[in-house]
Amino acid sequence: MLNNDDMPLSRITIRQFEALVAVAETLSFSAAGERLGLTSSAVSQLVSELESTAGFRVFDRSTRRVALSSAGRDFLGFAQSVLRHVQLAETAAADVRNRAAGVVRIGAPLVLASAVLPAAVREFRRQRPNVAIHIRDVTVELTVDRVAAGDLDLAVGPDRPPDPAVSAETIFQSPWVLWCAPDHPMAARKTLRWDDLRGITLVAASRDHEVSVAQMRHSDPGTSSTTSPQIVENITTALGIAAQGLAATPAPAYVGVLARPLGLTMRRITKPETVREVCLYRPARRSIPPAAEAFGEFLIPWIRNWSAETSPSKPSAPSSRPRRKRY
Repeated sequence: MLNNDDMPLSRITIRQFEALVAVAETLSFSAAGERLGLTSSAVSQLVSELESTAGFRVFDRSTRRVALSSAGRDFLGFAQSVLRHVQLAETAAADVRNRAAGVVRIGAPLVLASAVLPAAVREFRRQRPNVAIHIRDVTVELTVDRVAAGDLDLAVGPDRPPDPAVSAETIFQSPWVLWCAPDHPMAARKTLRWDDLRGITLVAASRDHEVSVAQMRHSDPGTSSTTSPQIVENITTALGIAAQGLAATPAPAYVGVLARPLGLTMRRITKPETVREVCLYRPARRSIPPAAEAFGEFLIPWIRNWSAETSPSKPSAPSSRPRRKRY
């Protein structure tokens, strides 16, 4: 059998600590009971249980007064420290429950990660300043894979082949356009057909754009002789080349957030019209932190509003009409 010196203190409860601190501060069992919503006898019972477990008296009692014992004065600071930490834990739990704190990992390709998500994060953190949001650069090809693998809570990016482990919700649609310098021959045209790009020097960003451009142009037999584009790794490189008049770059209209500051002109490409969808990706088989759920709910309307404000002509929210083409 354990003696008092070896008695484990794990049986001390938070309620006993609350009783100790309340009595120490009020010097009255009845006043402490009023503070805690208990009877004075219930407070006395909690203190007695604490003393029994601790193995020493924390209060000296008489018929007229109650005061901390010498041992009680030494022990009071520890009890107060425990209660402060409990209160902090309760506050943290409430923040997590109310989605007001936590860490969110979100990935996106270059344009969205650099020019769209930071502004969205700034706006979201005005509402929930204790949420830490980490933006990760992700290539278009790996957007869905990183969510499926659990490396990301959320991702925003162009539509990708479906994965049963990841759910996708379309945020907006963006037509495929040609970005070129103002003095480029194509800049004089209001709209273009894919067939008009035959013989035009083109530059496209990444393997994703290379495949998409090839599919779109081959969808019309009249474009079969169109010159294959030069492929670069990043959209910023393609836009920089186009800004110097060395080539034109086919890309979704939403890259205008980077293209317009370079002085590039946008021309719609039709016949056939090609639309790129930008989606929010979430895990389909595992939960994500409450803060990530809140940020996802915030992000969809925020980006839709951003897209509508930067759209070249028509609303870019998901349309109910049948799509003609998308990649």
